[in-house]
Amino acid sequence: MRPQNSWRAAAAAVFACGWGGNQFTPLLVMYRESGLSVLTVDALLGAYVVGLVPGLLTVGALTVGALSERHGRKPVMVAGTVASLVASVLLAFGGVGWIAVGRFVTGVGVAVAMAVGSTWVTELSVRGGAERATGTRRGALWLTLGFGLGAGTAGVLAQWAPLPMHLPYLVHVVLVAAALLAIVRLPETRANPAPHATGRFAGARHPRFRRVITPMAPWIFGSAGVAYAIMPQLVGDRLGTWGLAYSTLLTVCTLGAGALVQPLAKRLDRTTSARGVVVSMVVMSAGLAVSAVAAVVRSPVVALVAAVVLGAAYGIAVVSGLLELQRLARPEELAASTGVYYALAYVGFLLPSVLAVLSGVASYPVLLGCLVLVALGGTAVIVRHSRRHLPLAA
Repeated sequence: MRPQNSWRAAAAAVFACGWGGNQFTPLLVMYRESGLSVLTVDALLGAYVVGLVPGLLTVGALTVGALSERHGRKPVMVAGTVASLVASVLLAFGGVGWIAVGRFVTGVGVAVAMAVGSTWVTELSVRGGAERATGTRRGALWLTLGFGLGAGTAGVLAQWAPLPMHLPYLVHVVLVAAALLAIVRLPETRANPAPHATGRFAGARHPRFRRVITPMAPWIFGSAGVAYAIMPQLVGDRLGTWGLAYSTLLTVCTLGAGALVQPLAKRLDRTTSARGVVVSMVVMSAGLAVSAVAAVVRSPVVALVAAVVLGAAYGIAVVSGLLELQRLARPEELAASTGVYYALAYVGFLLPSVLAVLSGVASYPVLLGCLVLVALGGTAVIVRHSRRHLPLAA
């Protein structure tokens, strides 16, 4: 494989892990219709985050980050890809308990793809002659495409193909096996591993990380959770037998908008301000406001519009945050810092479960309206510090 094209195989592995991470989401309707309670299904969704967030913080930032510095990106990414494959086998053939375990293992696999796989894509891109920012965008784009196509394919198969609780996961097993065969032939990018690397990211204590990146990061996947976990639930009684298909459409439109808008995020980025991050939060607040309206009118069309706006916010946010992070992290800290960033982002994916619990206290229109106020508060913090603590000026 030519050096300028080697990043594609690593991106395929990131894509496959992302596919596995989100294939479960449109099937939430199917599991609810099979007799599981809303809280149980949301808990299964959250089990993924329980595996992913600690995987990014303690495994991604401290262990995987350290391992990839000590032994290289390749062996760690191979292990994460194998975890993604094993997870789909558990999801295909297990009961509720094994599904929870499978979701947990899926989270670990995605954690590796985010923390190490995206770093590997960036380093292989640079080795092939591309700019580092281009490599960063490639990793984010292929992760997003994996999330979107995995959800879309799983939803279509579950709606119209036989064996709806098994076939979607088996398709992923084939896909991830092919990606695994591709990455074993790739070169290593950590030519001088650090034998005592800890993977710690000193930049997480940088004022700009805390005041610009941290207020935005949880909204990255918080927006996705609102779009394709909460919206289908709120308009479900208007859909008849098309609930699963609509849930799939919402997921694909959310992540499709996120993928399409990512080149714009790169153009919005400025080294002298946090313009990209601010724009993402403004769009995020608008999407949450439309979601609150959808919760009031219970319209599938308005919910779809909300999902597209939230997807656009997701796409701008994830790339803008990574570009900010890239300016704070040294090369040897990149895998660990990416793990910390994505861990903060995935905290937001617990939002559907939190709102499900709080829905006994307040209605969804009220809860979503409160989220708008919280997002606007975070936007104000980011605007205040947009031009402060710039790494080039430090």
